[in-house]
Amino acid sequence: MSPTPTPLHALHAAGQSIWLDFIDRTILGNGELTRRISGDALTGMTSNPTIFEKALATGTAYDAQLAAAPATMGAWERFELVETDDVRVACDAFAGVYRDTKGLDGYVSIEVSPGSAHDATATIAEAHRLWKAVGRPNVMIKVPGTPEGCIALRHLIADGLNVNVTLLFAVAAHARVIEAYLGGLEDRVVHGGDLSHVASVASFFVSRVDNAIDAALEAQAQAGTLPAERLAALRGKAAIANAKRAYRLFRERFSGPRWAALAAKGAQLQRPLWASTSTKNPSYRDVLYVEELIGADTVNTMPPATIESFRDHGIASHTIEVGLADADRLIADLADLGIQLDDVTDQLLTDGLASFGKSFDTLIAGIEQKSIALAASH
Repeated sequence: MSPTPTPLHALHAAGQSIWLDFIDRTILGNGELTRRISGDALTGMTSNPTIFEKALATGTAYDAQLAAAPATMGAWERFELVETDDVRVACDAFAGVYRDTKGLDGYVSIEVSPGSAHDATATIAEAHRLWKAVGRPNVMIKVPGTPEGCIALRHLIADGLNVNVTLLFAVAAHARVIEAYLGGLEDRVVHGGDLSHVASVASFFVSRVDNAIDAALEAQAQAGTLPAERLAALRGKAAIANAKRAYRLFRERFSGPRWAALAAKGAQLQRPLWASTSTKNPSYRDVLYVEELIGADTVNTMPPATIESFRDHGIASHTIEVGLADADRLIADLADLGIQLDDVTDQLLTDGLASFGKSFDTLIAGIEQKSIALAASH
């Protein structure tokens, strides 16, 4: 029996894959994920240290496995033990999607540690280790979109690994990522590798851009240098404009003779993935960052609450290429006010790496404490 169509199914029909930005052992084991794959048109899942930190801090779902781990195993190894188990189970849940789409979708992401963000060699080694540990063709290794991450991306694509490039804020960074992906595919061709089962997404973060730009605009308004009507016209617009410009770049780079030669050998597009699409400002529509970025060959990874909101009242229409001239004008207007988007996105990358690092440190400390407590109770 087919599920009752919802706005989520309409979103999927518009060419956007819906990935769940959440993972924990409960939804993997109680049938919820399986129901969501059908009922919510889910075609993938993303994880990160922050998500695992929350999952491990609440409940007892991981206690038995942590308690059974060898005493010689450190907190880092215990985390990878439970993390890779969860991702493996999730990959199996999406195996049907992966099969039915012939490897175009059905991926589950697992992230290299934040400490490798500025070390390409360490990123490559850790990515291969995680790839082998999960042991599923639809696992996708997340690497940060730093310059070193781009070096790693090229190597990993050439090696045939699936890669999710994360923490992208700037269109210029997106350009470097696309170039690394295309270069990796070309390297793989030189060595006789198959391109048809190599997938990648470029995770472009959305709402955090508005958080930063809106704060700068509010500061000018409070200082009396920005009129209220001008504030209203600019607030809550920069993130969408930035993402639309990234999508335009995607369309430009994945066209022409260079791409045609790779596509003829079975290469897949490196799809833009919209991340951080929950609305942080309660005065904005709760599905704003979903509705304004809908288009073919895109992915949106959403936390459960945003998925539920879109299911309830989302409107699915092709919006991603609407208003590109307005997007360019908005960025120019911000520059006229002294708000340089490049400066903002550079800071967001620095802050994002720091935030993930902090979450990872908290996660490892929490596992260590929980493991000690579990050992004492037995």
